[in-house]
Amino acid sequence: MNPSSPPFAGGPPVCRPDPAAGQRWTFGFAGGLTAEVHTHGARIHGLWVPDRHGRPADVVLAPREPGESTAAARYFGATVGRYANRIAHGRFTLDGTPYQLTTQENGHSLHGGTDGFDTRIWEAESVHTPERTGVILHLRSPDGDQGFPGNLDVTVSYLIGRNDELTLTYAAVTDAATPVNLTNHAYFNLEGEGAGDILDHELAVDASHYTPVDGDLLPHGEHLPVSGTAFDLRSPLKLSEALAGSEHRPMPAGGGYDHNFVLTPDGDGTLRRAAVLRAPATGRCMEVFTTEPGLQVYTAGQFDGTVVGKSGTPYRAGAGIALETQHFPDSPNRPGDPSTVLRTGDEYRSTTVLRFGVRG
Repeated sequence: MNPSSPPFAGGPPVCRPDPAAGQRWTFGFAGGLTAEVHTHGARIHGLWVPDRHGRPADVVLAPREPGESTAAARYFGATVGRYANRIAHGRFTLDGTPYQLTTQENGHSLHGGTDGFDTRIWEAESVHTPERTGVILHLRSPDGDQGFPGNLDVTVSYLIGRNDELTLTYAAVTDAATPVNLTNHAYFNLEGEGAGDILDHELAVDASHYTPVDGDLLPHGEHLPVSGTAFDLRSPLKLSEALAGSEHRPMPAGGGYDHNFVLTPDGDGTLRRAAVLRAPATGRCMEVFTTEPGLQVYTAGQFDGTVVGKSGTPYRAGAGIALETQHFPDSPNRPGDPSTVLRTGDEYRSTTVLRFGVRG
């Protein structure tokens, strides 16, 4: 299949068995946004968006097989949890009881542990009405999964509307108190998957503060103002300029952004705009709206060509950008951050909207 050609022309979602295990669901409306979602990791494996001339291209990075489970490839497009981002040393205490999670990166827990939600086969069902189409995925995470307490029932939905919006909705309930922080880990290149890097993209992030991190990318200290720093993206800035930094805006060590931006310090659940990403070469624009208090911006500075994409192109540094809507990293150990604890009788709910269009 040509990655630049949508696999589906419109109508109800179509389910296809996948040799790598699981199912591929394709859905969208003719002439507009089209998505391919895989039940392995409840992941976005493809997303076709028209450019200024109406020509669609797949704008999501992914390895050829959705089930590729190497360390370098496992998070591409996936739903990650129970806890997106990092928990220091994989340890936290909840209601006086200490818990130890499985760990990987530098001895810390990352994106739910060694066998997180990105590795699971989710159950799926389709949704189709005259105004929206998509798929709803379900997963049960048992008590003790990766060290987390409580049986957790999770639902993730991907729905496309006729207005070229992709809405991601997360819901979860538990039978014992547990931290929950879910996100999608798609990498975007609005010039097209395999088209090169994202250095000519323009990025704006609606955040006045960010979370400083140490060498292990764990937060420390208080949230800092972005003003006068390389994290001031409140006005659109070309990524090549942002990543180059300057004498007055030095970039942190580590090859680019891999930082949490504070959209709201209190996590009140209001749907608000978080970021705008635009590719001047194609005119494609993506606005990100979310109910989450944070946005992790990752410019893929550690990509080294190990992962080969759907187009046959090795992904190197800056091949895509991840805009992960989330609560803050290591919140279970940081009582001043918005709480990530879900308790019995409550429901976890989170919504992210990706609105696509053309500018210029």
